[in-house]
Amino acid sequence: MFVIIGWLVCLACVFGVFIIHGGNISVILHALPWEMLTIGGATVGAFLANNQMKVVKSTLKGLGACFKGSKYSKARYMDLMALMFDILQKARKEGLMAIENDVENPHESAIFKKYPTVGHDHHVVEFITDYLRMMVSGNLNAHEIESLMDSEIETHHHEEHAAVAAIQRVAGGLPAFGIVAAVLGVVNTMGSVGQPPAVLGGMIGSALVGTFLGILLAYAFAEPLAGLLEQKVEESGKELQCIKTTLLASMQGYNPSTAIEFGRKVLYSTERPTFAELEAFVKKK
Repeated sequence: MFVIIGWLVCLACVFGVFIIHGGNISVILHALPWEMLTIGGATVGAFLANNQMKVVKSTLKGLGACFKGSKYSKARYMDLMALMFDILQKARKEGLMAIENDVENPHESAIFKKYPTVGHDHHVVEFITDYLRMMVSGNLNAHEIESLMDSEIETHHHEEHAAVAAIQRVAGGLPAFGIVAAVLGVVNTMGSVGQPPAVLGGMIGSALVGTFLGILLAYAFAEPLAGLLEQKVEESGKELQCIKTTLLASMQGYNPSTAIEFGRKVLYSTERPTFAELEAFVKKK
């Protein structure tokens, strides 16, 4: 929603001031479809040529997420930490082998079903169960698991950031494609040099619209989308860091209440529940 509001404010200010100062908006509207076709077609072609199909799919998925609100809310994190508390509490009371069925069949586990917000998130469930499985097996110590977690989180970050980099490259190329469109317009104008001055002026104005559009699309549309998507990537990584910190604290001997407190401290302050809120929520659950 805020993306669309931001775009509307940008367009209203740019074109509103142009009209207020006596600008002829019809010149821009007349050239707009053809300039957009030139710049848009060149951009799409360059984007496809510059990225592997997995990056293209990731970018399209990321662009869709930009128009949705963030799923990483305080309520989600409270569910996540309550889920972690329940699993670790069960392991502490009944032994690590008691959570083997929960780890091997999370979709049938009563604990995971209890928290559907995170229990239905494939990536979160897989991350939790993979490392709980290692803890149950007992073959790796805390330092080895921490190193493995860091590697997986870094890989996740690079995969998700590929879409951000792709959009940033598009933003960097749009002004150049605008210049290409403008140059073609000037070439077309030079071929009509015998026309009256009023006609030539309109043709030159239409040609300059290409440069204007390239810059506007780059810095008002593409670059903000890249920045917003990057923030969403960082949010998704923060959730994995919370899980990592909680599990490592448990492996180092801390009780479940203290372990989830370690995880709580990792979260951004805007979504982080207070100690009292989390304690009351866990007890209630």
